[in-house]
Amino acid sequence: MTRMAPRDATMFWLSRRTANDVFLLYSFAENATATDELRAFVAARAARIPDLRIRLQEIPGDLDYPRWISTEFVAQQFVTHRPEGLSWHSLLDRVGELLGTGLDATEYPWRIHVFRAVRDAPGWSGPVLVAILQVSHALADGTRAAAIARSLFGSTSEVLHSSPVAPVDNSGDHPAVPAKTPTRPVYSCGQVCGWTPLTAAVSVLGVLRFPQQAAETIWRGHAAYRAQRELAERTATGEVPAAATGFAPCALNPATPVAGHRVRLLVVDATELRVPGRTVTVVALTAISRALTSCLAERGQRPERLGTALPMALPSQGAARNNYRGLSIDLHIEEPDLRLRATLIADGLATRRDRALNPLLAAQDRVSEVVPAVLAVRDVERADLHSVPDALDGNTVVSSVYRGAADLAFAGAPVLFTGGFPALGTVMHLTHGVHGIGEKLTLSVHSDPRVLPDPDRYLELIAESLAAVVAAHG
Repeated sequence: MTRMAPRDATMFWLSRRTANDVFLLYSFAENATATDELRAFVAARAARIPDLRIRLQEIPGDLDYPRWISTEFVAQQFVTHRPEGLSWHSLLDRVGELLGTGLDATEYPWRIHVFRAVRDAPGWSGPVLVAILQVSHALADGTRAAAIARSLFGSTSEVLHSSPVAPVDNSGDHPAVPAKTPTRPVYSCGQVCGWTPLTAAVSVLGVLRFPQQAAETIWRGHAAYRAQRELAERTATGEVPAAATGFAPCALNPATPVAGHRVRLLVVDATELRVPGRTVTVVALTAISRALTSCLAERGQRPERLGTALPMALPSQGAARNNYRGLSIDLHIEEPDLRLRATLIADGLATRRDRALNPLLAAQDRVSEVVPAVLAVRDVERADLHSVPDALDGNTVVSSVYRGAADLAFAGAPVLFTGGFPALGTVMHLTHGVHGIGEKLTLSVHSDPRVLPDPDRYLELIAESLAAVVAAHG
């Protein structure tokens, strides 16, 4: 048993309240491999990947943080969606349905969805095999999930042999739903009874650890306060970049629950977006800034400022599986010259990174590492997830991850492109993914139909904006 890192436990507790799973789409050239053989391939590979051989075990009463315990692959983790031969547009509808589901990490924290012989995929004349890896955010952030997928589909010098797992009735003919935990008795306070000799011992240890954790929380809290004061002083003198000011909510951020999930993907050759002196992320952010303003203008909306939240990967810290910090990036829509706008965005991105990496900010992280579990879970349960604040980190989200060389294969089927879909929520009703593999780049759009009623038009605007940004640097 391995004790969960507090930040990973927070992701698990949040999953009880909102859909926050990580979804990674991989498109492969279809081949003649039988679906049972694909299932056997996944089972055999999963048996050799430590991250795919664990599940979560809660501690009764939340007296300590949950544990990761060993487990084995089960048939329900391989979902075959039917019918075969869906059109690409129909496939995207199915993906949208999946994005509203969530896993129960106490049963299994990952599963894979398979769609066979999909027609009319972008950039490929033949049928494709689409695999969607669904991962609990407690198990992995976007970067770690991509590494898991690379282990699953990466090349190997060994021949894997495994008898097929008995198939189950998990076809896509039925709506995908969250994994269900078997009904168990509950305490009078509503907690699930999960007492075993082992969890009882862990609970006792959690109780005994509480005074020490509380004291250490107070001590680290004082250290964080001192670090916050020092950060403010250094910011005032110009040694450290100032904090972001936030962005006012706009039509993209209504205070309403998510009404549904729609996805669109634009797949391009990476060479088309290579601009001297610009990263792919900056090119994509500049294009998204133009597409957003055009989309809102067509609806009579002209906000003065727009920004995006951009997750930035951090070096791995201890046992934590989620290692990133959100950056608040100004999209500088007030600048009409796209070349100058790209420069402003690049400079802002560099500034936000400098501040985010300042060691003084890590002091607050060290506080959360020692907060007793019973207090941490209470904070998650009481967090206001239904209101839109006056100032946002961004009006949208853009997640940008390069997933490596195009040397992946699914039982011999070579990879073509990949995509991803940052989650929606009360604040964010439109998110973007920028994901590359090899020389292919995919811009993914994940939207709430109430906010973006015509996602195809928006995808057109993104394509036009990418071309405009590249042309502005010509």
